Amino acid sequence: MTMQRRKFLFVLTLTALMIVGFLATSLTSYFVARDSLSRNISEQMLPLTSDNIYSEIQRDLLRPILISSLMASDTFVQDWSSSGEVDAERIRLYLREIQQEYGTITAFFVSDRTHSYYHPDGIIKTVDADNPDDAWYFRVRDMREPYEINVDTDTADRTRLSIFINYRVLDSDGNYLGVTGVGLSVSAVTRLIDSYQERYGRQIYFVDREGRVALNQASNAVAQRLQERPGMEVIATQILTTPSASLSYVRSDGQTVYVNSRLVPEFNWYLMVEENDGAAEERIETTLLINIALSLAIMALVLLIAHFTLKSYQGRLEQMATTDSLTGAANRHVFDTIFDQVLRSARRRNKQVALISIDIDHFKDVNDTFGHQAGDLVIRFVADVIRTHSREADTLCRWGGEEFLLLLGDCTSDEAAERAEVIRKAVKKQSVNFGREDIRVTLSCGVAQYRSGEELFTLIARVDSALYRAKNEGRDRVIVAA
Repeated sequence: MTMQRRKFLFVLTLTALMIVGFLATSLTSYFVARDSLSRNISEQMLPLTSDNIYSEIQRDLLRPILISSLMASDTFVQDWSSSGEVDAERIRLYLREIQQEYGTITAFFVSDRTHSYYHPDGIIKTVDADNPDDAWYFRVRDMREPYEINVDTDTADRTRLSIFINYRVLDSDGNYLGVTGVGLSVSAVTRLIDSYQERYGRQIYFVDREGRVALNQASNAVAQRLQERPGMEVIATQILTTPSASLSYVRSDGQTVYVNSRLVPEFNWYLMVEENDGAAEERIETTLLINIALSLAIMALVLLIAHFTLKSYQGRLEQMATTDSLTGAANRHVFDTIFDQVLRSARRRNKQVALISIDIDHFKDVNDTFGHQAGDLVIRFVADVIRTHSREADTLCRWGGEEFLLLLGDCTSDEAAERAEVIRKAVKKQSVNFGREDIRVTLSCGVAQYRSGEELFTLIARVDSALYRAKNEGRDRVIVAA
């Protein structure tokens, strides 16, 4: 099996393992999330949202309650009422100032002595126990708590539904003097619902104790009664008979809707928070897609790193397999392939190919005298000289211990002999420094030109024969094969 095929199979296996691993992890997380979705929504997410909204409602009502408390304990209101309510203009201006100062839609005081309803516009009516619209006042008069929050139509504007803070006014001796307070527009609470719904991404509205929708987001078309909503009619009674509940029902389109209800005693309304599993599942699916996208990005990065690592590793292996580690020249294992390539190129261009065999004279004496480390240094020196005086297209091969082959394309035997002579003279002229020693060596060279149809081993045999003649004739010379 070739190195390239092994690399392909390795990358393919790594890719398959990562795809299976990432998909298994992402899909397992997805199905676990889906399985726990119902419990999460009904037992954690919706109750937590309901608690947060209830806390914010109490916080938002705290300011008008504080204003009403200050009004009820104001000595001006107490003294003015106790002294016979002389000059109604004084209380009217006081209420007008409260309304403008705190931005309420109304401020009022109802006297228990005269039953007059004082307003920033003046006395607008006299409360009557027989009038159902005035029942709130007599209820507050008889209660023990210092105040109540009441949702009712505004006495000054019967078309407007308002939230009133009704605060009991007592003199310094604890005698009941009347009721004072401020009113908030229901639209202000509706705006709060809008902000809650936008922030929490769930349907939020209020229903009264009869199941009628009292307040909801302005753009939300909720049925007017819980009992009229498809699917919810089966749980409406349970919602309206318990202070809080976490339930679910199935809509007509088949989607499951999770509901959390909570009684808000200040309004005597139920706070309703809903979420359908479609929205939640969409978030889970979005998370799955994000996980898969991240996994693909990580996988691409890993494969990219693996590719360059394998490429580098493969390059080093190929270099180790084809290159002599001492000299950096080609080794004899790859020489056949290089020779075939050079020969095909020469045939296409009708050129000659020559081969030079180079051997270091008396190399054994160098090893015996100076040691193998010096011998390695001499071999590297000779290889460097050969490369220096060769063409870039020529191929240097370390054929044996101290023997080299230099393959020259587009070259005749005469040209190769001249090249070998240049190399021989360059080596003879220089010395190798080894410690305090200067080692000098010479070269014997054999040269042969490729003959048409000749096998490589025959060419090598002829060039070796020329090299042996150079050795026998006294070394340090170049001989051309016949």
